[in-house]
Amino acid sequence: MKKYVYILFIFISTTFFAQQKKVVTSIDTTKNKIGAEFKLTVKATVDTTSKVVFPSVKNIGPLEVIRSYRIDTVKNGDKYELIKKYGLTQFDSGKYTIPSIKVLINNSPFFTDSIRVEVANVTVDTLKQKMYDIKPIVEVSSSNSWIWKLVLVLLVIAAIAAFIYWWIKIRKKKIVEQEVYKTPIEKATVLLNNLEKKELWQKGEIKAYYSELTDIARNYIEEAIQIPAMESTTSELIEGLRQASLKKKMALSKETIENLEQVLRQADLVKFAKSKPLDFEITEDRKKIEKSIITLDKSIPVIEESEDELLLNELQRQEQLKKQLQKKRKDRIITSVGIVVGSIVGLFVFFVVTKGFDFVKDNILGNQSKELLEGEWIYSEYGNPSVRIETPKVLKRTDLTKFFPREGLALIKDMQSFVYGTFLDNFFVMVSTFNFKQETEIDLSKSLEGSIKMLEMQGGQNMIVKQDEFETKEGVKGIKGYGTFSKIDGISKSSTKIYYEILLFSQEGGLQQIITMHEEGDQYANQISERILNSVELQRASE
Repeated sequence: MKKYVYILFIFISTTFFAQQKKVVTSIDTTKNKIGAEFKLTVKATVDTTSKVVFPSVKNIGPLEVIRSYRIDTVKNGDKYELIKKYGLTQFDSGKYTIPSIKVLINNSPFFTDSIRVEVANVTVDTLKQKMYDIKPIVEVSSSNSWIWKLVLVLLVIAAIAAFIYWWIKIRKKKIVEQEVYKTPIEKATVLLNNLEKKELWQKGEIKAYYSELTDIARNYIEEAIQIPAMESTTSELIEGLRQASLKKKMALSKETIENLEQVLRQADLVKFAKSKPLDFEITEDRKKIEKSIITLDKSIPVIEESEDELLLNELQRQEQLKKQLQKKRKDRIITSVGIVVGSIVGLFVFFVVTKGFDFVKDNILGNQSKELLEGEWIYSEYGNPSVRIETPKVLKRTDLTKFFPREGLALIKDMQSFVYGTFLDNFFVMVSTFNFKQETEIDLSKSLEGSIKMLEMQGGQNMIVKQDEFETKEGVKGIKGYGTFSKIDGISKSSTKIYYEILLFSQEGGLQQIITMHEEGDQYANQISERILNSVELQRASE
């Protein structure tokens, strides 16, 4: 007597069949039109003291639950029959599997039977319903579409270049300000010359000019004569200068101090009273400051340093110069890196805007599926009866016995499986072959159901299953199951939609199957899967 073996990855155990005695599943029709209601009935027979919980779901497999009916209770002797009905529908034509659902009876799980249904397309009577030609595609003029993209890219590159230029200018300014000078008079003279080169007052920036001019004088006085000039008011500074000249025995004339005081007070009027001196007054003030600084420097008594002090000062100056050179070298490196990074970012934005992000991802950042598709493919044979197939990588042998119950393994004479990738990878392909100890009649639809259950055991959720007939180039007929499911990332808990295809072929005493899986929407993975399945050649069991 022939036995029916429902196998791909899982055999239904005897415990499962025992559970079904308490839960019975039925449906009002197995074929309906698009959008019509399938009425699924689940009946649980239990003791009067049992607690039954029917699932509350929005979808049962690929079908949508459009109505959940109230539970009917029928007493039958010392038993209760609890009847729960679900209204299901589907808006795409095709053959679908309503998967088993879990019913809790006293907190113990019991599973319903899976049922195959067909959703038929709506036939249009062209004699009653007038048909119209498809409207032509309206072309949108895109002659100027590239111009705004180019302008946008140029603006981005210009902004990056402006930022780099501004950053370099700021760094150079800081380097100039931090430059090491031998003496305070040298620093003051250089800064006065740099101030004149800026031409601030000629541009109308009189307040900024006087601020820098007086800061140069105050800095010199603070460094050379050691008076807290930067924090002092004009009166405090002049009084401190007079006392320092007496203490240090500086030969300062009354005219020098008065000229310095006059310029400082003029600067106060410009900064705080918005005074606007004439051009010749500004020039005279600059000369007075320069003359005052030179006079002050000459009036400072010269203290001769010993040879040891001179040597120490020279070593310190050399060390400062060395640090300065190192800093400049470091700044040049940072500037160069900034320019390179800015250019790379500019090019990246340019390609994203003009070519699209997919182009950048595939050709610059790298795409694993694209690399697999464009790599060197291998044509090889796997299993017994053998499956000849072309794949982007060699399939490696794997052991699937751990997925089968002991009673299922007892029926198998030989089982071989070969895979590339894992359930979590971007692309997965597996070839498996089975030989049975006794002559068997294999129900491919039931085998497909076993495959779907296996995917669910591996973490697949919200399974959508469609089934079609499939025939190889040699004329070997089988079935093709395909659809999508959700894969949940265990770490980020994010959901990814996976597209799968399963080919099943029954031979005399054997079963051959090919599975491919990849992320839905991956165009390169779609091409890989299509190329693999189109290359399938099967060895018949009798060969």
